[in-house]
Amino acid sequence: MINIVEVFSSIQGEGLYVGTRQVFVRLAGCNLACTYCDTPNSHHTVKNALVERTPGKRDFAQLPMQFSIDNLARHINSLLAVPHHSISLTGGEPLCQAKMIAELLPQLKAPLYLETNGTLFQQLALVLPYIDIISMDIKLPTVTDKPYWQEHKEFLLLAARKNVFVKIVVTGKSQQTELQQAFELVASVDHHIPVILQPVTPVNGCEAVLPDVLLFYQEKALTLLNDVRVIPQTHKFMGYL
Repeated sequence: MINIVEVFSSIQGEGLYVGTRQVFVRLAGCNLACTYCDTPNSHHTVKNALVERTPGKRDFAQLPMQFSIDNLARHINSLLAVPHHSISLTGGEPLCQAKMIAELLPQLKAPLYLETNGTLFQQLALVLPYIDIISMDIKLPTVTDKPYWQEHKEFLLLAARKNVFVKIVVTGKSQQTELQQAFELVASVDHHIPVILQPVTPVNGCEAVLPDVLLFYQEKALTLLNDVRVIPQTHKFMGYL
């Protein structure tokens, strides 16, 4: 059985593939507790999962949150009646259920897009053969209360075998030294890997980053990396799930 929070069709709102149509499969569980988390209900198992019946219609059915692999695959594939760019595996942290995902992915009928906090590199190895695109976060110590530099480095070395980009959420409390370390980490693996600087959407009392500060960070990143973009969470102001 695999633990699901929700399954639905919508628009990717952040990162390199913003604006593309995806089926989102939100899995329960997370190994981190970031200060700006906007999906806290996905950190733990829920009583019922919300599963969309018709792509984009928000006609959700409430079903038991534990799905068999075959049953979940049927639900996901049924939403592909409308053409989609890919299927997004998101959370929480989807790699907390890596063994179950590895059984699910061969049954899915669209390219596979993994949204991950970039720390569980051993679990990534289990699913990597099936994944097409990886959206990997680098979590700054100011939002996780501890550094994950070594985990991020090991993760990115594996992820670089696929189509990968790195996303860094920047808050008003982000420090230049930690951002510089993040840029250097990516450059040490491959300076061609795209990096998205995502200004935090203020939640949970998180302090927004000033525009001129974000431009300064982008300027610093571009001294090491070829492709650095500033992209906010567009789905938030467009009103999409």
